[in-house]
Amino acid sequence: MVLEKLGSSLYSSLKKLFRASVVDEAVVKELVRDLQRALLQADVNVRLVLELSRRIEERALKEKVPPGIPRREHVIKVVYEELTRFLGERPAPLRIKAGRRNVLMLVGVQGSGKTTTAAKLARHLQKRGFKTALICADTFRPGALTQLRQLAEKANIPVYGDPSEKDSVKIALEGLKRFDKYDVVIIDTAGRHKDEKNLIKEMKSLEKAVNPDETIMVIDGTIGQQAAVQAKAFHEATPLGSIIVAKLDGSARGGGALSAVAATGAPIKFIGTGEGLDDLEQFMPSRFVGRLLGMGDLQTLIERVREAEIKIPEKKVKAILRGKFTLLDMYEQLEALTKMGPFTRLIKMLPGIGYDLPENVKEIAEENLKKWKVIIQSMTPEEREKPKIINASRTRRIARGSGTSESDVKSLIKQYFLMRRMMKALRRKRLPASLFGGKLPI
Repeated sequence: MVLEKLGSSLYSSLKKLFRASVVDEAVVKELVRDLQRALLQADVNVRLVLELSRRIEERALKEKVPPGIPRREHVIKVVYEELTRFLGERPAPLRIKAGRRNVLMLVGVQGSGKTTTAAKLARHLQKRGFKTALICADTFRPGALTQLRQLAEKANIPVYGDPSEKDSVKIALEGLKRFDKYDVVIIDTAGRHKDEKNLIKEMKSLEKAVNPDETIMVIDGTIGQQAAVQAKAFHEATPLGSIIVAKLDGSARGGGALSAVAATGAPIKFIGTGEGLDDLEQFMPSRFVGRLLGMGDLQTLIERVREAEIKIPEKKVKAILRGKFTLLDMYEQLEALTKMGPFTRLIKMLPGIGYDLPENVKEIAEENLKKWKVIIQSMTPEEREKPKIINASRTRRIARGSGTSESDVKSLIKQYFLMRRMMKALRRKRLPASLFGGKLPI
């Protein structure tokens, strides 16, 4: 998950606010100190932290609370609004026009994650219906073309490159000729290790030759506050530029990189949130802050569902709600969940759940999804249709066939009947609290 430690620290600070019997000046000042500590540990610039905390404290203490709104909710709203403003209030969409070819050029210093990001961006646009292609104009790094082809193969995206040609401009122009009928062509360029001057120089010569619709700089999120130097140099070189901050998964310094780039005024359009080809998200500060504060991100979750093409026929939905929910239906839903990405990342998008669940519970849930799929595959069609017939001897056979234990098989069957009861309850528009040990899960 993006900036896990920062998010859990911010969430813990807000929980203290919720527990306080009275939200007075002392409570607000303690909240601000907790926020300062969390942001500084995430490598956010001291000056920016002080400026942000001053604004939060001032608004929380001096702003008039609207009628009917509890003070604690008003303070949380202030924190949410100021953090969102801190990271740039408005999302910046890519400049892609329908009905013609769009050219995007990626630049970045060596080791920034540019080649991987090029493939991720192509995949991101492909999922949204664009016919995408990639050009490797990196003549500087050995293996760049091979790496790009390996990544693109996974999504069946074509790549052009010429290892015998040393002129990056010639490669880019030849690639554009070949991909004339494509909606979006992404050019991956060479990096320069900590040499922004030559990088900017090559960027400008390529830009002049290919005339891209947008030039995007990829910045390594693990470099923290130093990201501002690269972002500033790039932003001054081309006003058309935008930024992708890569490698934010698990980075302790990610907060520093994001805030530093945002402070330069360079628009952040995407963030890299993992190693997989689908781990690229459009950067929307309001949603990002919502997740950091444990408020969830239902909009992104809905988009993931759409991208995974999870479609259930209306007839089947009606049957499921009548209680005709088979293990095959359960298997199909587990398949759909797998397509949407790691379970631990999905659960973070649900309001008020992500940080409250212990890590071992999330790991067990992830592990169970994989086990259950194998167990269901090991059943006969009749067993999947009528789980009630699964007795002790069938349980032993299924466990042996799936390489799991009998208790794993029993656990799956128990969860199946629990889900079936929930489906019936949904039809009656009420959920029995007894299913959750006396309390609802959300």
